[in-house]
Amino acid sequence: MQRAFRAALALVPAVFLLATPAAAGGHRDDMMLHVDMATRIEQRCNARAMGQLGREDKTMRPEEVVAYAFAEPKLGKASIAAPGAAVRSRGHWYHLAYQCRTSADGMEVEDFRYQLGAEVPRNQWDAHSLVE
Repeated sequence: MQRAFRAALALVPAVFLLATPAAAGGHRDDMMLHVDMATRIEQRCNARAMGQLGREDKTMRPEEVVAYAFAEPKLGKASIAAPGAAVRSRGHWYHLAYQCRTSADGMEVEDFRYQLGAEVPRNQWDAHSLVE
């Protein structure tokens, strides 16, 4: 799938996931069940990356994760390894690598491990689909 199309497709669930009030959690879950499994796993794991980074590193305020920024993620039946991901925080992008395993239906994250890397220089953003 072309990177631009994939980025646009992936943004819809991400925006929905992050913009929905907690009280509407059941509705959000219903919507996620209509998203293909690969996208569901990627979005759940991207959301976990943002949440966990924000809790564990108080200098970070994660706003967005791109799982395929520097390398294509490897999808398993209920997992994703994203060695070339990137995370945006406070208007800056950083390298990120993560491994994530979900429940069989892709709805719950069961295991998540990550490594935060160096800041991505501004002159590399466009080449890796990283937006301002």
